[in-house]
Amino acid sequence: MASIAFVTDSASDLDPAQAAADGIRIVALSVTFGDESFRAGVDLSADEFWKRMTAPNAPFPKTAASSPGEFKAVYDEAFAAGADAIVSIHVSGKLSAAIRSAELAKGMLPDREIHIVDSAGASMAEGILAYMGLEMARMGVSAEEIARVLQDRTSDLRMYVSLETLEYLRKGGRISGAQAAIGTLLSFKPIISVEDGVVESVERPRTRAKSRERCIELICARPIERMAILHTMAPDVDEFRAEVIRRSGVDPSTVMVSIVGPSVGPHLGPGCVGAAVLYKR
Repeated sequence: MASIAFVTDSASDLDPAQAAADGIRIVALSVTFGDESFRAGVDLSADEFWKRMTAPNAPFPKTAASSPGEFKAVYDEAFAAGADAIVSIHVSGKLSAAIRSAELAKGMLPDREIHIVDSAGASMAEGILAYMGLEMARMGVSAEEIARVLQDRTSDLRMYVSLETLEYLRKGGRISGAQAAIGTLLSFKPIISVEDGVVESVERPRTRAKSRERCIELICARPIERMAILHTMAPDVDEFRAEVIRRSGVDPSTVMVSIVGPSVGPHLGPGCVGAAVLYKR
């Protein structure tokens, strides 16, 4: 049976140690605070990122995709370790240049079997696909077929997140200053979705409690196949997870909880909760 390696990027918000133990390689995207640059998940953990992000007068971080050379180095490492093929799953090409770097790295290795999958999402939407791929590989499915299935299933992926403010989306350039100002003036606790690689403002409840409630309703609106709870150091994440599991009926042992890290976190800000969900067909 062919040996298949799985690669993703740090925007997946997979825990680096757990991913490595499970056989998933992560290409670290970069994050810069002022004149200090770090590799997400390598020399800046999610916890360390949030300490910096929420420090008084902290500069707003900038994120950047890894270079094609950095992707190629990870691919070379996987092949050197015995892989016959690679399935490389990445943050939406509409949100980051990471997938372009992956495609260019693939072009540097024309004699190797590499399949690139655009997750059409971010954070654990990538992670969900990576673990689906791992399970398929263990069943003997080919790398080509795994990549085809994963790309097809991206249409069933959604992310819903209850935010504390629109300000961080404004700072990250995802919405206009006017949109953010209106939300701030009216004390909205907006809910955003990521669908087909696009960040959308879904609803704008007026209180945190209503925002959390509506976010759970949206998550549980359809039968769930796989799910991961996401948060940005939110104190109520355990209660949120428990309520989502109660209403959805999903097996609690299958629901991962992930801290959104340096690659996606700057756009959300602290105190958010939500989920990446793969819905059943």
